Parts: sequence; structure tokens; C-alpha cells
Amino acid sequence: MDSHAFQTTASIFALLLAAATPTVADEIRFSRDILPVLSDTCFACHGPDEAGRKGGLRLDLQESALGRGKSGATAVVPGDLSKSEVIARILSTDPDDAMPPLKALRKLSAEQKKLIQDWVAQGAPWGKHWAYEPPMRPAVPEIRSSKFEILNPIDVFIAERLQKEELTFSPDASPETLARRLSLDLTGLPPSAHDFEIRTSNFDLNSIVDRLLTSPRFGERWAWDWLDAARYADTNGYQGDPERTMWPWRDWVVDAINANMPYDQFTIEQIAGDLLPGAARSQQLASGFHRNHMHNGEGGRIAEETRVENVFDRVETTATLWLAATFNCCRCHDHKYDPLPQRDYYALYDIFNQMSETGAGRGGQAAPVLDFSTPAETGRVEAARQKLAAIIKEVEAFELKKFPRPEGAPLEQSDASKLPGNLPATLAKTPPERRGVDAILEAVGYFETDGADPAYVAVLKKHLAAVRARDSAQSSVTKVMIMDHLKEPRDTFILDKGAYDKPTAVKVAGAVPAAFAGGVALPDRASRLDLARWLVARENPLTARVTVNRYWQAIFGTGLVKSVEDFGLQGEKPSHPELLDWLAVELMDSGWDIKHLLRLIVSSRAYRQSSKTPPGLVERDPENRLLAHGPRHRLPSWMLRDTALSAAGLLSPAQGGPAVKPYQPAGIWEEATFGKKSYVQDHGESLYRRTLYTFWRRIVGPTMLFDNAARQVCEVKAKRTNTPLHALTTLNDTTYIEAARALARRVMLAARDDTARVDHLHRLVLARMPSKEERAILLRRLGILKEQFRADPAGAAALLQVGELPRDERLPAPDHAAFTALAQLVLNLDEALSKE
Repeated sequence: MDSHAFQTTASIFALLLAAATPTVADEIRFSRDILPVLSDTCFACHGPDEAGRKGGLRLDLQESALGRGKSGATAVVPGDLSKSEVIARILSTDPDDAMPPLKALRKLSAEQKKLIQDWVAQGAPWGKHWAYEPPMRPAVPEIRSSKFEILNPIDVFIAERLQKEELTFSPDASPETLARRLSLDLTGLPPSAHDFEIRTSNFDLNSIVDRLLTSPRFGERWAWDWLDAARYADTNGYQGDPERTMWPWRDWVVDAINANMPYDQFTIEQIAGDLLPGAARSQQLASGFHRNHMHNGEGGRIAEETRVENVFDRVETTATLWLAATFNCCRCHDHKYDPLPQRDYYALYDIFNQMSETGAGRGGQAAPVLDFSTPAETGRVEAARQKLAAIIKEVEAFELKKFPRPEGAPLEQSDASKLPGNLPATLAKTPPERRGVDAILEAVGYFETDGADPAYVAVLKKHLAAVRARDSAQSSVTKVMIMDHLKEPRDTFILDKGAYDKPTAVKVAGAVPAAFAGGVALPDRASRLDLARWLVARENPLTARVTVNRYWQAIFGTGLVKSVEDFGLQGEKPSHPELLDWLAVELMDSGWDIKHLLRLIVSSRAYRQSSKTPPGLVERDPENRLLAHGPRHRLPSWMLRDTALSAAGLLSPAQGGPAVKPYQPAGIWEEATFGKKSYVQDHGESLYRRTLYTFWRRIVGPTMLFDNAARQVCEVKAKRTNTPLHALTTLNDTTYIEAARALARRVMLAARDDTARVDHLHRLVLARMPSKEERAILLRRLGILKEQFRADPAGAAALLQVGELPRDERLPAPDHAAFTALAQLVLNLDEALSKE
């Protein structure tokens, strides 16, 4: 708003006074009805950001909106439309007076203008944004209609909304569909054939839930979502992308989830386990959560810049994961929409600014670390060092002849100092024992071409191989990066526009965001432990809501708040606000029991519904926000791989340990790292471990995955796209083809009759028997495939050689190939790729 922000004109008031007094029907709630409108259209110029504020007017604060402005006019006069400048401005058609400005991209609709008028007429009652008020357990409404079967309180809240929309629950899904849905949701794997037999004879949902919640596979399934949010990977990222050994922390997560560690304890130990009194080794390990971020150790990088960016990451990850607050907006300025000033950002920054990390170092084990090394690992390092020392002597002897100089003189006093480019620095001025991979590669490149010397190149390549072996051995020694705390506190100043080297004079001390603090007593300078305990305090309005919302998203595909990463004023409003608050309070009252929360959700009538959509409902509710039918969406790519291996009988039961390297197309790592990193595939059981244990190179993630978090920053929102690349993966990736031929072998050995084999195949993948029509289609296709492969024995042989699993020679090759192709078909059915 410009300098005449509060001036009015006679024409505006005439227009206003000529309007009829609004008829007020329903009570208007500020947080639900008015605040989102103001946030969308007004806060960019009249909100929390002082630097961007126009006319000195704040509409996000009651005292400002109801107070007199510079001109003496008042923006909002409760109950009086004619004296409220806001009303005059939103109704104006004068380009100099209209608000929002007529040229603004965001406009107020006629309905929104009417809503604001009604609100002022009602006395302009104020309130906080819904997410910033601590959740209170709402009364469970009464549903008297016989149309609704109620199994637990979740159903009551959903039924109440459905009743208003003149809808009802869909029928229950079949027992087979429900059992598959439960198994996928709770363990990430399909039900076993044995489970199928039990279900068809005596289906008991509660007993299935009990068994799945106690399965060791439960922790592996739910750890995946946490690793995405925790930006977990096996390398640092950036161009060099050196390896790190954080896998013991990953295993801690799996174990904690399987043990049903209360979520408040789960939070505290990961944020500040090292600060707990008498911190156990496992609690120190848990604090590795905030060392999972990327680390830039590239040549020429300023260590302090890296350190500051690491602290930024910790602040923003914490805000996203526990508060669903877009804190990255206020790294450089006050938030445009939410009550989050830049000072609050740096108060959190100060909390994470008190550790010994320096930002230096290029490897993936920057201090402080917790040593998990084994004798075998340290032995490999020593052996690699001794081999390198012997080769260094060979290099020195060769270079003494190639670049003659006085006895005892350094190499730079020879013709080596006259070499082109960087070679004088990397060769002449750097002795062999200090040369890294980059320096040796540069030398190899030159002496293979312009400075042709095959004998020298051979020596250099031996040196290169020995350095790589030494580096690999050192990086594979298991040392987990953890947090610690400085004995002498480090001062924190607000950084100008977030620049690491531009501190302002404004000094801040550790504190939690004032808008969310809720009266929790904290010391003058809060520590990580203070922050961790506040995050899970009952007075914190966000953590419980944010947590149950993410679990709801994982089960139903979309959160009760669709914007799971943003509960602020620009986020989505909850579809069922009372249900969200009821679940949040239930989670806290249960002692932060996540298994209890999941049991409630999957035991509800809402969850049990068939995913088949009643006529007309897709057009009315395309995202199933009303929950008038069961969840249905494509499975995440990691789960698709695990289910294929499981159906094939290949999935390894092994848990934990260092990451494994399954099949991957050649050259991917080399292309991404300029030839400095090579992918060495594992063999045997490692090829069939759960995807959770696959090695994750930060700059180029596992190639069999799609729509997954990149593990570079914290991500909590599910991705689902649909491109031909997805089908190309599930149809052609080595793992899927090998799984198909193992599945073919499994069904061929289980029965002699093709009909029984097709039934068994269908059941292993889809957890149900095929219908008569489906069976006929599959048998017809099998017959065609048999004919094709009998006419093409070379094609059959090629298909059966994909992957390292030995072929079972007892099975006729054409028939085995035909069943392999049929298994591929079934594994790629829409039903197989989706949670029904």
C-alpha cells in the first residue's frame, strides 16, 4: 500500500453505504475463513515481513489491523463497515485506491469480499491460525444413521463429513484385497502363500494386524519414509561425492521402529541423544540424524561456508519434519506469510551452531565420529597402506630417472616444474605420498598423449590403483558421524541475506519460534536437548499433528492436510480438522505409540472400504479427500522391487549391515563422476536384499528407483508421476526379469498342471485367485508364448540367462521362458503395481 494507504474517497464510501447490510447466516471463524484469504491476497504487502510491508499496515496482527494508521483511518472497525478502511479498499474500482491493486496477480473474488464484509459486521472476531493453537481432543460426534458402520472414532469423524455430503462408506474390500493392503502398508511386502491359506479359511483382520505389527519387516518398511525425510545416503554428495559409513544409524532407526520406541523418545534421541545425561552409545549413535546432510568438501571450498550451510540444513530439516514450517523462507528475511521472523530462524540456528564440526574435510567421516570399526576393516587399511608405500618407492625411483636432479633435491628442481598446466603443482611440488586421485589422473592423461611415455603411465596407473585402494579401505572403516557440543559457546549473529561471511550486528541466542512456544519454560539460551524436549511437549501445537498427518499420507495416499510439508498460512486446510486434532491428542495420550496409531487407522471402517469408486464420485472428489472409498495408488518404486523379489521367493531375510550393490547398468557412476567412481556389483544374496539396504550414491541414486526423494534435502511429500520410464524399468531392469524367471520356476515346480501353475502365479503376485475370465486370458497367452519360444530357442535361452541366478535345467527351456514372460506380464499388471 502506498503513502495514501489509509485515505478514502467520497465515492468509495458512497458505494459502501449504498450496499445493503450483509445477511449473516453462519458464524464466521477467523482462522478457518478469513485468515487464509488475507494470507493469499494481502500478506505479501501487509504481513509479517517488515522489509516488504507497504503503508505501515499489518493485517496479520489484531492490534495493528484494529489500530489507527498513519492517516488516522482504521483498517478494521469491528461491527462498522462504513468506518473500516479495508472494506472501502476491497470494494473500490479506483486504480489508486483498490486493494489488492488492480494489476495484482492475486484478486479477491466476489464471495471473498462478501465474506470479509460479513466478518467485520459480526464484530471482526480474531484468532490464531488453526495449526498454531495446541490441539484439544474434540468431542466425538454422534452418528445415528444406520447407513454407517462405525468401528472406531476415526469412522465417526469421516462419516459426519460424508453425511453432510450425502455420501456413505463404500462396501468392504474382499478379505484377499484387505490382507494384501495390510501387508503392503505395514511391512512393505505382499502376504505369503501360507498367509493366503489362513485368510481364505478364517479371515481375522485384527490377528493379521497384530502379526504384521510385530514382524521385523515392519521396521524396514517404515524406516524408508524416515530415511527419505532424514536425507540419508551412503555418500556426501557434490562433485566428489565421497563415501560415508552411516549405515549403523540406519540400523538404529529400523531397530527403534521395530521396538516401538515412543515417538517422543525417538525424537529426543535423534535431535540430542548425545546430550542426554549419561548418554548411552546407542543414544550417541541416534544423534547421527543431523549428520546425514550433504557435505561439500570440493577443492577450493571454504570450510566455514560448508559449516554454515550444514547448520542451515539442520534448522530447515527440523522445521520441516517436526513443525511442517517453511523455515527456509526466513533464512534471508522475515517470512512473507507466517509469523516467523528472521530472528527466530537464527535462534534455531544458534541451537545447532554449538558443535565442533568445522566444515573442513573431503571425506565422509568428518569429526565428531563414533567408531564402529572392526579388526577386519582396520587390517584392510593397514594392508592397503603398506602396498601403497611399496608402490610409492617404485614411483620415486622412476621419477628420479625421468626427471634428473641433484641427490636429495625435490622434484620441483627438475624439468617436472616445466610441465604444462597444473602438472608442476600436482607432480613437481607434491611428493608421491601426498598425491591424490585427481593429480594422478591428470598426469596419466598427459603422459598417455602429449607427453607420451607408456612406461611412466604404467607406473602412474599402479600408483592410482593403490591410492584408490587405500582411500576405499579408509572410507569403508565404519565410523558414524554424530553430534557433540562445544565447551565454549559460539556466538551467533543474523546473517545478511543468509551469506556465511556477512554477519550483521544482531546477536541472537538459542530459542524456539515465539509463535509456537506456547509458554514452555526454556532457559535464556536453549540447547539441542531443550529444543528436542520442546518439540514433543504437549504445548507444542504442531509436532503431533504433523506426525499423524504423515502417517495418514502413507496409508491413504494424501494427508488430512495435503501439504504435509507446510502447515502454515499458505498450506492446505485439513479436510477433517477435528479428526486431525483427535488423532494428535490420541497419539500423545497413548505415550506417542506409533503402532497404536497405525492400528487405529488400519482397523477403521474407512480403511476397510473397497477402493472401487462409486459412479460420479471421481468427478466430485478426484483425490478421495472425503474418504468415501478405500485408498488406491501406485506403490512406491522401492516397494515394487521388494514385492517382485518376495513373490519370486528370492528376497533375502538378512537385516542390517553395510549397504549392498545390486544390478545396475554399466557406466552410470563413471558418467556422473568423470570416471572417478566405478560401480562394483555385489553377488549372491546381496543381490536380493531389501531395497532399504541398497547403496545410495547421493549424486546418482539407485537406478531402479523412480519418484523417490533424492536424499539431498529433507523430503516428506509423496511423489507420484506416470511416465514410460517407469514401465521400462519394471519390464526391463535385470532384477525384475530375474525375479520373473525365478517366479516362473517357483510355480512350475509347485504344480504339474498349467492351470494350477497360473493360479499359483496369480496368487503369489496379487494375493488372490484369478477369476474364470482372467484364468482363460492368462492360459491363452501362455499357449502363445510357448509356441513362440519353441520356435525361437535362442530367444528363450537369452531370456533365461538374465541375472546371476542359475537356471534350473530340469525345466524345459521353452516352457520356462514362456512362464517367465507370463510372470513379467502379471508383475506389470496395474493391480500388481498398485495398492488396491
